[in-house]
Amino acid sequence: MESLNRLWLQSTEQRLASLPLSCAVQLPGGQRIGAAQPRLQLIVRDMRALLHLARGAIGRVAEDYVEGRLDIEGRLRDLMAVAPALLGRDPTHERAGPVQRMQRALWERMSHTQARDAAQIQHHYDVSDDFYALWLDPLRVYSCAYFLDPGMSLAQAQEAKLEHICRKLLLKPGERFIDIGAGWGGLLLWAAEHYGVDATGITLSKNQHAYVNGLIQKKGLQGRVRMLLQDYRDVDESEGFDKVASVGMCEHVGRLNLPVYFAKIRRLLKPGGLVLNHGITAGGTDNAQLDGGMGDFIEKYIFPGGQLVHVSVMLDAMARGNVEPLDAECLRPHYAQTLWHWADALEAHEGQARQVLGADADRVIRAYRLYLAGSAMSFEQGWISLFQILGSRPDGVVQPREPATGTLRATQSVYPFNRSYMYGDKATGDAAAPAPAPGDGSVEQAAAAETEV
Repeated sequence: MESLNRLWLQSTEQRLASLPLSCAVQLPGGQRIGAAQPRLQLIVRDMRALLHLARGAIGRVAEDYVEGRLDIEGRLRDLMAVAPALLGRDPTHERAGPVQRMQRALWERMSHTQARDAAQIQHHYDVSDDFYALWLDPLRVYSCAYFLDPGMSLAQAQEAKLEHICRKLLLKPGERFIDIGAGWGGLLLWAAEHYGVDATGITLSKNQHAYVNGLIQKKGLQGRVRMLLQDYRDVDESEGFDKVASVGMCEHVGRLNLPVYFAKIRRLLKPGGLVLNHGITAGGTDNAQLDGGMGDFIEKYIFPGGQLVHVSVMLDAMARGNVEPLDAECLRPHYAQTLWHWADALEAHEGQARQVLGADADRVIRAYRLYLAGSAMSFEQGWISLFQILGSRPDGVVQPREPATGTLRATQSVYPFNRSYMYGDKATGDAAAPAPAPGDGSVEQAAAAETEV
């Protein structure tokens, strides 16, 4: 065992020397290796953590931190600056052998029953509403923001994102709108209050269900807005919806279920209706999860049952569900910035988080610190990405060639097949600022500036 420890020590020293900033490791007996005055210091309390460091298994290093086998002294940003070099390889090229691939295939088939999906969603989202409120924006929008201006606050950028989605969907008063995986109701209520739609949201989180129904009562929106505790597979298809949004939901569906998921969305849509799917995608084309143990860490501590696929796979699944893809927009750097806002807010409110979480606070906070900062780094590196994909259920109507109508023929939906609608006035399509939004007007100013550019 002593000889193995020496090998791990030598390998760790070599890794430390290759890192982009000064780093040191302190061993259980007090011995230190690495820089004399480090910006980042890792304190090893269990020699297993040294093995993981030596191997560059950063997902296992993260687990060591959560479980107390390793402590970290220094800034999260410094830790994330050294993580890619510590890993030493591209994690989108997963090194899975036949046995691992077979295990993954079996996991995919077993992980997304309705009962398991409900349990997995509640594991993450029902940690504590008060905990999430400490580091999300006031609307509790738990998905990628849209920084029209890089200097926007998180709250402004989340309002801009909600507005961006509503514009893409061309929402109109009186339309039937459903938000699949509605979270704490940010988009659901924004669409109802700013666009006058009849809005339905669904969630599997009991906490979110109760919270949003409380907001509906408080805002007097009963009868026009409803939040249901329901699986997407059980949504009533009899009336149909004009518009569908799914934000941060497809990551929980499972690769094998994606065609089923989009087929369900197609049946929910009225002919000619639109769907906006906003979701995290894999950076690599073939990897089932990020290598280096990162995917395993997320599965164990954050999102059990979550699975990412490349955007090409997402588009293929959409097409197999008979939904026509119309427009795709990559928001990868927007999510990196969003996550750093969340990470900074959690750091700033750590004391309150400990009070809210109680006995399990240390493990939860450690896990979320690494999850938020590590995800920000992964988006920055391009290991994962974020796409908004707009699609439609074509209505099959092809207008005659004559007489000219002033619109494109064969659109088969309300989509205009240009992008000016995203930034124009809701009623006329002319260039103008977005609908009035709460806040100081920065969202409107930034949107107007983008239109002018």
